[in-house]
Amino acid sequence: MNYFNNYRCTRCGQEYEPDKPIYLCPVCSKTYQPGMPLPGILECTFDYAQIAQAWEEFCIAFPDANATQKIEELCELFSPLDKEHYPNLPVGNTPLICSQSLMGKTLYLKFDGVNPSGSYKDRASNLMVAEARRLGIKEIVTASTGNAAASLAALCAAAGIKAVIFAPAKAPPAKLVQIKVHNAELHLVEGTYDDAFAAALDYFATHDCLNRNTAYHPFTIEGKKTGGLELFAQLGEVPDYIFVPTGDGVILAGIAKAFYDLKEAGITDRLPALVAAQSESSDAITSYWENGVYADAIKPDTIADSISVKTPSAAHLAVKALKDSDGIGIRVSDEEILSAQKMLASRTGIFCEPSSAATLAAYFQTLEQAWIQDQAKVVLMLTGHGLKDIQAVKFDD
Repeated sequence: MNYFNNYRCTRCGQEYEPDKPIYLCPVCSKTYQPGMPLPGILECTFDYAQIAQAWEEFCIAFPDANATQKIEELCELFSPLDKEHYPNLPVGNTPLICSQSLMGKTLYLKFDGVNPSGSYKDRASNLMVAEARRLGIKEIVTASTGNAAASLAALCAAAGIKAVIFAPAKAPPAKLVQIKVHNAELHLVEGTYDDAFAAALDYFATHDCLNRNTAYHPFTIEGKKTGGLELFAQLGEVPDYIFVPTGDGVILAGIAKAFYDLKEAGITDRLPALVAAQSESSDAITSYWENGVYADAIKPDTIADSISVKTPSAAHLAVKALKDSDGIGIRVSDEEILSAQKMLASRTGIFCEPSSAATLAAYFQTLEQAWIQDQAKVVLMLTGHGLKDIQAVKFDD
């Protein structure tokens, strides 16, 4: 049974029926222009009372359910779509690895590099492709620095749907290869991710397709919330801290949405503190959180291409998530990121891309500031595989 109710504007609270494709709130987005954070992002609401009852019945019927069974149940309860529409690729249920090999601290590493395209972005693409199948739409467009594009290309290939990609020409070659090998239509943009975002919107305006631009369609956030639902099922409780690599803010907003939904249904009673790990040159969300006034990142230029964003789409939602959870934003340098990437690979066996390693670099900063208690449960979101950008890896010899 599907418990999806409607869409609700995160700015004005207006609600909209889910009877046809909808993107931003029609009222709040009237003044939107490319090059600004998205106003009037919509969120999905559910029948939380019915979900609470269904979850209680599941727990009674299956008192010894394992993490995988709990993940399947939670993701189905909190999904806006019936699973019959999903493409036939195994997205999600990624490993949560407990490690004590990093500075002698116990950390939980949520590694999404094992998803079909090697990144967390498969979660959003999975839901968008499912929506296209439900509606009978044969084409989806998106803008991406590489991961979301490769993800959409793979999931569309599995479903027989055309993927149209706008990506910066300087995107990592391995990610461009992924896009091409899945037979997506690739348009290289001479500029930044923000330029690609605008180009994808222009294409969408004149073609019969869905738009997967991050945060533009509410299902992108819904897809990314599944990682939070999995964390709760795998740990059996709400973690104390979750470190999230943050560029456009949508993964952060998605993780927050998972715990908002769980709390609304009475399944949990608290939120984890969220930490936005940002490159020091791509710090618009951290600066916004600090100052209370939004401004673009001046000149994003970082080895962590997946979090290199001048104008984060979900800036407003991300900062709200940080404040609601008593979280923080942290800036890390490229040197700290590369050092953390090598430490993760050499001490845990996990080779993640630079943006993911930003979470460990941020965690080390919080240790220096004595911000985290010794017994706290800390999760690092490792959202992409290192093989997606091997050119970023540097060695002294």
